[in-house]
Amino acid sequence: MDFLNTHLLILILFLPTIAALIMLFLPGGETKLIRWFAFCASLIPFGLTVYLWNNFDPNATGFQFQNTYPWYEALNSSLHLGVDGISLSMVLLTTLLTPLAILASFSVTDRVKPYMMLFLFLETGMLGVFMALDLLIFFVFWEIGLVPMYFLINQWGSANKDYASLKFMIYTMGGSLGLLLGIQMLGVLFGTYDLVVLYERWNALDAGSVLPGMPVHTVKTIAFWAFTIAFAIKVPVWPFHTWLPDAHTEAPTAGSMLLAGVLLKLGAYGFLRIVLPFYPVESRIFAGALAFLAVAAIVFGAFAAYGQTDFKRLVAYSSVNHMGFVVLGIAAAALAAGTAEAHIAMNGAVLQMFNHGLSAAGMFFMVGVIYERTHTRNLEEFGGLFPLVPVYGGILIFMSMASLGLPGLNGFVSEFLVVRGAYPVLKVYTAISMIGLLFTGAYILKGIAKVLHGPENEHWAHGEHKLTEINTREIFVVVPLMVLILVIGIWPAWILEVINKAVVALF
Repeated sequence: MDFLNTHLLILILFLPTIAALIMLFLPGGETKLIRWFAFCASLIPFGLTVYLWNNFDPNATGFQFQNTYPWYEALNSSLHLGVDGISLSMVLLTTLLTPLAILASFSVTDRVKPYMMLFLFLETGMLGVFMALDLLIFFVFWEIGLVPMYFLINQWGSANKDYASLKFMIYTMGGSLGLLLGIQMLGVLFGTYDLVVLYERWNALDAGSVLPGMPVHTVKTIAFWAFTIAFAIKVPVWPFHTWLPDAHTEAPTAGSMLLAGVLLKLGAYGFLRIVLPFYPVESRIFAGALAFLAVAAIVFGAFAAYGQTDFKRLVAYSSVNHMGFVVLGIAAAALAAGTAEAHIAMNGAVLQMFNHGLSAAGMFFMVGVIYERTHTRNLEEFGGLFPLVPVYGGILIFMSMASLGLPGLNGFVSEFLVVRGAYPVLKVYTAISMIGLLFTGAYILKGIAKVLHGPENEHWAHGEHKLTEINTREIFVVVPLMVLILVIGIWPAWILEVINKAVVALF
């Protein structure tokens, strides 16, 4: 047990990669064996994360379960891992959604072995970002996560997959350039990439000191925007969002589940872990600009979602809308750092990251379920399907209401906290964001109406095109998400307690 406690994070991080490498030796034709091996292997990190959650002390300050391993001694960079309440919630989300995404992929028949291996490699990349306490390691895992998702879109995507995968890679790699330069600057200045050490040294710099020939404020401002743009592209906020609908639309269903559920959270996590702690002054100065981008994402994302006729693109634009609330909470916390409003807004932002991961993954899965049966995502070709597939219809309405922010479900709690924390410090921006909230209801109801209600489309009622009900395996994918959505909606304290202690300590 001592070995488990002292090596818990490294086990959670690298077990998916070890499982993927073992899969190389499994016979390629045994698709059933490969699917179940990948699924069972992905459950191990989830089980270890539940153990980690149960043994995590929310009242302790700083990072827990830290591991440090030498990595690149010449640069004074090490594999330094640790979690606090913010990163722990993201680790739980990642290890939960990965096995569900793999289970959702059991219907994939094309090149099953590399497909499943890529999901396991992707899990390691995402977990590494949330666990890393060394900026160089943070960047390495940040980039590692791009590669599996690129291939999942490019090789298993739909008609326009080449364009979507290339756009995804160019946008995110372009943003990563500024991220790398900012990290390099910090490493050169202080001779270390260790996050904990850099927090102290960077913020202890005298305001009148000069760095590389420029005043420290100028250097910090440039570095602030380098980090901010990199993370804004990943979130994504308007106007950096255009890669997202294409990537979502062309990605396989399970790829969209993890792209929306976890990968978008990497950008928001970057704001929480790097931008606000390293650049509190600059964050306060430019909080208005960040709030403007957030509100634009909320409003324009909702308008764009309402205008879609492709069911998957509607859900994709909803992610832009919902992640805008995360950035609005971050902007409010930056402007009012140290106040109760900042803590409320930041609690809402982190919880919204978790909640959106659940509801977005569920929505993309429900789109995938009906697409597998009809081979179309055109909302105009559906209609009146509720009597044909009542169980599917009930689950779709439940997921849609969670995305809408219905009281009693998880989305309401997090969005209410963001609005409650942001309104006292960003009144105009928060008021304008309510337009987006109104249209969230409009596009959600449009999606439900077009698919389930109205005159029955006879095409799906008879013959070879007859629509079949959601099956048992698909229900097992979606039920854990529904349970968590309901539990957080009714009793959010179990997760907010862990998040809040970390937020209060940091901000």
